Amino acid sequence: MSGDVCIYSWPCSYYLDIEKRWVPGKLSLLPCSLKFTTDIAGEVLVGLPLSSIVEIRKEASHFIFSAITVLEKGHLKHWFGSLRPSRNAVFNIIEHFWRELLLSPPGAAAEVTPSPITRGQELTGLMASSQRRLEDTAKVLHHQGEQLDSVMKDLEKMDSDLDVADRLLTELESPSWWPFSSKLWKTPVEVKPRESTSMAGSEPFGKEGVVAKIPAIISQRTEFHVKPGRLTILVSGLEIHDSSSLLLHRFEREDLDDIKVHSPYEISIRQRFIGRPDVAYRVISAKMPEVIPLLEVQFSKKIELPQEASVLRSTGASSSTERSWSFWHAAPRLRGCTTQRELPEGGQEGGQLQLQRDQPLLSERETQELTQILTKLKGLALDTETELERQDEALGGITAAVDRATLTVDKHNRRMKRLT
Repeated sequence: MSGDVCIYSWPCSYYLDIEKRWVPGKLSLLPCSLKFTTDIAGEVLVGLPLSSIVEIRKEASHFIFSAITVLEKGHLKHWFGSLRPSRNAVFNIIEHFWRELLLSPPGAAAEVTPSPITRGQELTGLMASSQRRLEDTAKVLHHQGEQLDSVMKDLEKMDSDLDVADRLLTELESPSWWPFSSKLWKTPVEVKPRESTSMAGSEPFGKEGVVAKIPAIISQRTEFHVKPGRLTILVSGLEIHDSSSLLLHRFEREDLDDIKVHSPYEISIRQRFIGRPDVAYRVISAKMPEVIPLLEVQFSKKIELPQEASVLRSTGASSSTERSWSFWHAAPRLRGCTTQRELPEGGQEGGQLQLQRDQPLLSERETQELTQILTKLKGLALDTETELERQDEALGGITAAVDRATLTVDKHNRRMKRLT
């Protein structure tokens, strides 16, 4: 079912070699195939799997008109011209999905065309997706813990620096005869190593915890300027890079306004500004279905899902496990399972009940897989609970340290005002 999802479609013309003429129509990109449909009759003239493509090139027909050629196995060449919005935009998107399919594991293409799914397979899929989701959450939680540890270390160094400032102020507040200055001259020597240590200690921890990186096709404001690049998900935000790893824009977590999901393979990211144009990027990637669950965890209040995803959550997801299963993996399977269940319900309820009695709901292999997944889920849940408790204690310590530092700074400010 997911193989029928149209990722993108473009108006174009196809050269029909038999009749020696160009046929107007629409070129559609599916997750694992290309399809050309005529405008007049709606006939599918070309339907070739991406795995059968040998080469994709930008060429010119009669040395004038720009076109894209697709070379299939068996040296069969397909010509597509009059591409809109532009030849480069269409070429970059098709080439991206073709390359990602070639780089994917050998069995990945077979997974796109699902066979009839049993209840055991459906339940195993739900559990496996919940496990992936919990692993992603644990990864984000781990980076968050590193940030809290870094903040705590900086606060400890700040506290030691405030102690040095306290000693200096005490020396300055003492009577103005000679003995105090010998200690005063030695103080900067003690302060400098502390500053360098603070810088060195805070460097590795930073906010640059990378959660995921995916190759993508990037466009800004218009569909004409489409180019390959990379989307990086950080604990502190998102980064957009071009194909040369040059940073195009960084969206800080607090400044990012919204992420809109247009399809399982396409999102748009926007940051609003007052007095100047907004910064918005459109990102298309074959790996996007793997990243959308991470974005849901990272930016739960700022992400906007399609209406069909909201409907699926409100109607089809009753248990907590189903709610945690991402829409992009669940939708095709749930639709397929629903249609398979509805067919026998016409007037054969007795026969269906008899079949359910005769056949076990879960096979022995599926039971073993579920046991293993549930064991891993239990371990992940316990580790997550432990980490959350540790972070709660760290937050309490940070709050107390910040309060102490604020009081100490205020006290030092009052003492310095009395000295001036």
